[in-house]
Amino acid sequence: MKINTEVLIIGAGPVGCVMAERFSNDLKLKCTIIESRNHIAGNCYDEYNKKGVLYHKYGPHYLRFKNKKTLNYLSKFTKWIEGNYIVKSVVNKKLYSFPINLDTLEEFFNVKLKSKQHAINFLKKKIVKIKKPKNSEELILSKLGKEIYENFYKNYTTKQWGISPKKLDKSVAGRVPIRFNRNPFYVNEKLKLMPKKGFTNLFKNMINNSKISLILNTDYFKIKNKISVKYFTIYTGTPDRFYDFKYGKLDWRSLKFVFNTYKKNYIQDYVQYNYPNDYKFTRKVEIKHVTKQKSKYTVISKEFPQKVGEPYYPIMDKKNKITFKKYEKLMNTSSKKNIYFEGRLAKYKYFNTDEVIENALHLYKKLKYKFKKLK
Repeated sequence: MKINTEVLIIGAGPVGCVMAERFSNDLKLKCTIIESRNHIAGNCYDEYNKKGVLYHKYGPHYLRFKNKKTLNYLSKFTKWIEGNYIVKSVVNKKLYSFPINLDTLEEFFNVKLKSKQHAINFLKKKIVKIKKPKNSEELILSKLGKEIYENFYKNYTTKQWGISPKKLDKSVAGRVPIRFNRNPFYVNEKLKLMPKKGFTNLFKNMINNSKISLILNTDYFKIKNKISVKYFTIYTGTPDRFYDFKYGKLDWRSLKFVFNTYKKNYIQDYVQYNYPNDYKFTRKVEIKHVTKQKSKYTVISKEFPQKVGEPYYPIMDKKNKITFKKYEKLMNTSSKKNIYFEGRLAKYKYFNTDEVIENALHLYKKLKYKFKKLK
């Protein structure tokens, strides 16, 4: 089977769908998407179980927007419902607000904190003075002190990543905000939304175009010699695989999900409970809190971090950062051949879903300009 296409896209996740939509609708180019899984939408994929409950197969995706342009773009393919993402951390059998905020500090330390300055002054007695934190452990110790670090961060981070927070880049712990207000929501952004009919439906609408060919259940590397590309190749997989592991393998953290369905309206009071110190799983998620489904059933997912399996999270330690830099140089060179890398896997960086889509739109804009010169 010979494939002739104007744009080749490897991966039918958010990046692949955005690129295919833009090239086919805006530039009227023929696009071929090759996807190794049996579905589109990547890790955003959601589906209905046997009881008709919509659930997120690869963990919760709490969509929020920093950039209204990204929201406006996606609004062409979905209607929205409000995203009320509230997460609690279970410490010593008590529920605490997470990310850390004034309520967390008050309840954990049994104090009354009247203002941001009051909380900062209180924490000055708790924090470890580290001028330039070099890793995730030092970052939290320097901002919140030993007690919060050991109860809320240390064991969760070790479970999640399989290594000590001492060995992880400070950006890993730094992704989670620390608040000196009473904001109960998991994310800082004010624009918190969920696709009304789910993520899969959104991306299905995005690639509903006769100029887009979708090939599922197919390993690109097994058929790449049968593909002829006229203009651009967009690769969204892992860079080490693309370059045949020339500089060795990049390390990833994987996840195993266990789903249970219950004949109850709800099991939890909030969408997500983190378990930093108990159990082998890191969190329990009841996504129905944010899908707002009306059903007498609900689904609980438990996440068990794994060393092997599909790549989910890049392990940002010293060794992997050095290895990725080598691949990054090859990726930059490949752009001369009109091969481009985009997405969480390709960039070896954890992006939020809105950032992934924003990055894809930015790349498309760049390639649209280049295309006009190629013609």
